Amino acid sequence: MLQQTVVATVRPYYARFLETYPTVQALAAASVEEVCALWAGLGYYARARNLHKCAVAVAALGEFPDCIEGLRALPGIGPYTANAIGAIAFNLPVLPVDGNIERVAARLFAITAPLPGSKKTIATAAEALMRDKAARQAPGDFAQALFDLGATICTPKSPACAICPWMAHCAAHAQGIAATLPAKAKKPERPHREGIAYMLLDAQDNVLLLRRPPSGLLGGMLALPDTPPVKTRWRDAGAIEHIFTHFALTLSVKVARVPALPAGALHAPVGTAPVPSVMRKALDAGCLALNHAGNGKRSA
Repeated sequence: MLQQTVVATVRPYYARFLETYPTVQALAAASVEEVCALWAGLGYYARARNLHKCAVAVAALGEFPDCIEGLRALPGIGPYTANAIGAIAFNLPVLPVDGNIERVAARLFAITAPLPGSKKTIATAAEALMRDKAARQAPGDFAQALFDLGATICTPKSPACAICPWMAHCAAHAQGIAATLPAKAKKPERPHREGIAYMLLDAQDNVLLLRRPPSGLLGGMLALPDTPPVKTRWRDAGAIEHIFTHFALTLSVKVARVPALPAGALHAPVGTAPVPSVMRKALDAGCLALNHAGNGKRSA
């Protein structure tokens, strides 16, 4: 959950997730739709699908792999996650290089080439720190210490070099360039896309939903249809803006009310529908247009 998402946002989701799925076996027994519904609003839904696939694989194995090769073979586990589990759970002499450790290494070795092109160089430099005897004896503790160093002292802006235990060994500090590293290449302008969402309500305030394809944007999640689900008079509810990782979206919202939804259609109460954040924004816009009394009920 913490990949690409800050702790404050993750905390309530993490608590609910562990309460619902306290064991790997419980998670493996759930459907991917149930897992994605619990994840709704957290974003980056491929994480939820991969987590479920991983739980199914571990449950089938009967135990968690205790080597890097075995960890990497699990669905959704890449080099960073494998190294984090290996170091912290199994005391393997490997280093998980996250953004904090990347920043520490870039400054410690004064690597001035900009990210993302310098990622491999920085990772190699960071991994060289594992040659230290103390680091190899307690790799999990060493990794956590570097996480904390980057999060509290070697921060992105205004690093507290005066209290850093590695100040005397830091090449960037010696050159007076610590605050400028790691350098980052200018990001290309985020492309803009437009779309339409159709919000159809029945007399009981249920909203018609569709299940998106399992792969791609919002894969496997419930969402509003992007074409009219029925022939009726659609009302313009304005537009919402949403930022995804690689593009910005303007979503025009159309809303209508009918006595009953089509037979067999997926639906949920409009105020508590388990939908991703972009769809929650669209529902809110539709509710506002209808002056809907139940708009105060929000999904997690």
